Amino acid sequence: MSIEVTEQVEAGRYEVRVDGELAGFADRTVRDGLMVLPHTVVEPRFRGRGLAAELVRRALDDARAQGLQVVPRCWYVAQYIGDHPADQDLLAR
Repeated sequence: MSIEVTEQVEAGRYEVRVDGELAGFADRTVRDGLMVLPHTVVEPRFRGRGLAAELVRRALDDARAQGLQVVPRCWYVAQYIGDHPADQDLLAR
């Protein structure tokens, strides 16, 4: 099984593909030094494979690399950051 996460700048989201098929996405906006993550979706038949975590991990890695703070408006993103103390410094104050 091949998993690929890409940023789709024009669409304002990250996408995850499994063996080339779109399996989910995480919406994002970037403005004024903040990355807002309002929505994460994984198609039902792809759930349970850690794909949402792959999406969030990529978004957080990009935020860190770009010096952005993160605003987790999606419950999953907030939970992910809560479960990963090393990422909590990314939270917008």
